[in-house]
Amino acid sequence: MNDTVQAAFNDQIKHEFLASYLYLSISAHFEAENLPGFAHWMKLQAQEEVMHALRLHDHVLRRGGRVQLQPIDGPQTQFGTPAEIFESVLTHEQKVTGLIHRLFELAGEEGDWAAQQELQWFIAEQVEEEDSASAARDQVGMAGDDRAALLMLDREFGSRMLALDEA
Repeated sequence: MNDTVQAAFNDQIKHEFLASYLYLSISAHFEAENLPGFAHWMKLQAQEEVMHALRLHDHVLRRGGRVQLQPIDGPQTQFGTPAEIFESVLTHEQKVTGLIHRLFELAGEEGDWAAQQELQWFIAEQVEEEDSASAARDQVGMAGDDRAALLMLDREFGSRMLALDEA
């Protein structure tokens, strides 16, 4: 693994951990708002992001590279309505998709076919991540300010399970 691709992978590891922090912060917000199902959904998102970071981490090590963990800033702690939050989650996932695509392009430019092969999994995963975030955003948006509908969705989101093949 050349230095350019290695540095880019290390940067993506940082972004995955930052995403985990963000989702964990949102989870804490939902807990404070007495919406444990939404909190659960976000906590699972946080766990997925850690697993993504570790997958990148392991790839660098398998290739004889050096993982250099970078500092990450604390995530935001103030959030708006559930609809605004889920809109921001979709926007965040779209940003991550862009980062993965740029990393894939860089690996190609550098002739690192093994990195591109690994990143194929992430490209497919981001399609699922955006779809999940979009569906959640749409459902919460349909509920609007209807507290009964939000509580019903909160209950439904609380039943989400983390599949081992997701990470």
